[in-house]
This record gives sequence, structure tokens and C-alpha cells, in this order.
Amino acid sequence: MTDRPVFVLGSFVVACTATVPRVPRPGEALAAEIVTIEPGGKGLNLAIMARRLGMTVDGLLAIGDDLAAAFAAPALQRADLPQAMLVTIPGSTGSGVGFIDPRGETSVAIASGVNFAITRAHIRERAGAIAGAALALAQFETSDEAVAETFDIARRAGVPTLLNPSPFRPITPEILQRTSILVVNETEAGDLATAIGHDPAATVDPAHFAGTLAPAIMALGPDLVVMTRGAAGAVAVPRDGAALSQAGIAVATVDALGAGDAFAATLGVSLARKHGLAEALRLAAAAGALTTTRHGVFDALPTGEAIRALLGKS
Repeated sequence: MTDRPVFVLGSFVVACTATVPRVPRPGEALAAEIVTIEPGGKGLNLAIMARRLGMTVDGLLAIGDDLAAAFAAPALQRADLPQAMLVTIPGSTGSGVGFIDPRGETSVAIASGVNFAITRAHIRERAGAIAGAALALAQFETSDEAVAETFDIARRAGVPTLLNPSPFRPITPEILQRTSILVVNETEAGDLATAIGHDPAATVDPAHFAGTLAPAIMALGPDLVVMTRGAAGAVAVPRDGAALSQAGIAVATVDALGAGDAFAATLGVSLARKHGLAEALRLAAAAGALTTTRHGVFDALPTGEAIRALLGKS
């Protein structure tokens, strides 16, 4: 166990999701079964998940000066996260819209708003917290310069870093060189393969990922590359050691939003707590699976107790 906090370079988004019989066609108005409006964002999800695992959490979340910003402070209080994580920047608070089909599969669009206005200067103000962390986590609802500065401070202080490059954009060499743990889903793995000159069509094959793509990525910086595969589980390739496969954990899925965030945060926290990779993958898979069993994300992200209970039954 570690008593050092997790530092999350976050993002705050007011998220609206609709459960629909199918994704609407162009020009079509479609009746939704459920519409949910809640505080979200990949960065907020990572922070909530880490806290529900019992970690102390620090970090940075940008909100605008609009009405949507009012969602943030109560959300942090409810999640037992420090209000000091919030920084107000003139502009629009992040927002997102998602559709969920009857299988629980999702499609999402995000307007990052002021999440992209976090600068290196904002990050440097939190340098002490980053350097004192057990782990620094980031995602791509913030700017390259914010991620790069966070990871630069972390790596110089010997703090491991975890990146989930979602929504995907090509990862700059500066960021990739400073990433300890890279977590991508199958779509992101294909996009990353294209960005570094590999065949994207083959990346969803676990053997190709483990034998070809992951080593190519590790040559550019990371020590561990993980590809999540939805209900099929995950594949992890460490720099030193054999690739590991984690089977999916069967649950009654109703909404897959947030499952990848739950997986990434749980994997990072588990490794920071010095669990072995196999156990960290198992805990992360259970966290992701449990998140899919409830609508929404904020209340669906599970506690450590719930994760252990599921694994005790599987």
C-alpha cells in the first residue's frame, strides 16, 4: 500500500447520455429510454475511481465561467475529492453527448472547452503535488502541453505516469517518452498503429499486438502497454517479461460508458500499490465490468469492496 496521493490531470465535462434502441439516423428524432445528465469527463472519472479505491487524490480540473461550471463543486464534494482541484478559466465548461444502444455499446462526442486551456503555467503551480505523488494520470481531454508538463515533472521526480490517449490524437514524442504506462482500447490501438507507421488492421489481434505493435510502442518510451478489448478482456505487454492476457468478466452490461476509465485508474492504482501485473489486470477488469452494470458513470464507478466481491464470485 502507499500513502502518497494520486495526481490526476483531469477534465471536467457536463455529460448528457441517452439510451436508445439504436444510434439515430441523419435527420431522425428518436425516442430515448433514459436520458442522464451528470458531472463527468475522463479526468474526473479517473479521480473518482482512484478515490473509491481508497487513494488520496490530488490534481487539476478546469471549469469555465458559465452556468455549467456550477455542476463541479457539488460533484467533487459528493465524490470526496478536494475543491482545490478546481481552477476557473474564462470560457465554456466541457460538455459531452453520448448514445447507448441496447447492448450497452456507446458512441460519444466531447467538446473539451476550457479543459484545453490548462497551460504549462497551471501545471507548474502544482509541481510539488505532482512530484510527491505515487502516480500521475492523464488523458486527452486536455492539451498536449499540459500532459507533457505534468509527465515531465513526474518523471524527473521518479513518479510513474499513466496515459489513456482518449479521445485519440497522435501522441507527441515528448509525451510518449515520458509515459510509463499506456492504456488504449482496440480503436485507439489501431489509430496509434497508423500514427507510427504500422498496419492498423492487424492490431485487434492480440498476438499481433503483443508481438509487434506493443514492442514498437515501447521503443518510443512506455514500459508497459495495455490494450483493452471490451467484454473480451485485455492484453498487457511489459518491457521486461511476457505478455499477459486478462479474460473479460461476465456481467449484465447496460451501459459501457466509463468502463475504460475505471479500468485505467484501477490498473494504475493497483500497480502503485505494488500489486503484480496479473493481479492489477484482474482488479482493473473487474472495475471496468462493474461500471457497465449501471446507467451513467458517476455512481457506476465501483468501490474496492465491490470489486473484491465480484472477484470472489467469479
